[in-house]
Amino acid sequence: MSNIQRFDVAARLSVMVVHNGVAYLAGQVPADATQDITGQTTQVLEAIDALLARAGSDKTRILRAQIFLADLADFPGMNKAWDAWVPQGDAPARATVQAKLAKPEWKVEIVVTAAVR
Repeated sequence: MSNIQRFDVAARLSVMVVHNGVAYLAGQVPADATQDITGQTTQVLEAIDALLARAGSDKTRILRAQIFLADLADFPGMNKAWDAWVPQGDAPARATVQAKLAKPEWKVEIVVTAAVR
């Protein structure tokens, strides 16, 4: 039987699930939605770092990132934070799309899948 480890389990979702050496993160959103897109993205990336550390992984092991922007005009500002964060030579497969997010003040939501050590 495979071991499934769930983190911060709530009624609706787990913040992260680890199975067979892969960490699946739920969509991460900014804690402080008053910031601009670069600030919101930086917050989300810091949350991803913290979750990956809990799973025994890190951003160099991200396999795929899905980025949801409320407004594609924020693409350059999001990329500013992303480019400062992503390790050179270890960029994951990535998709960025425009989406209506669950709260209107959120500008970005990011979902990642990463290998665990």
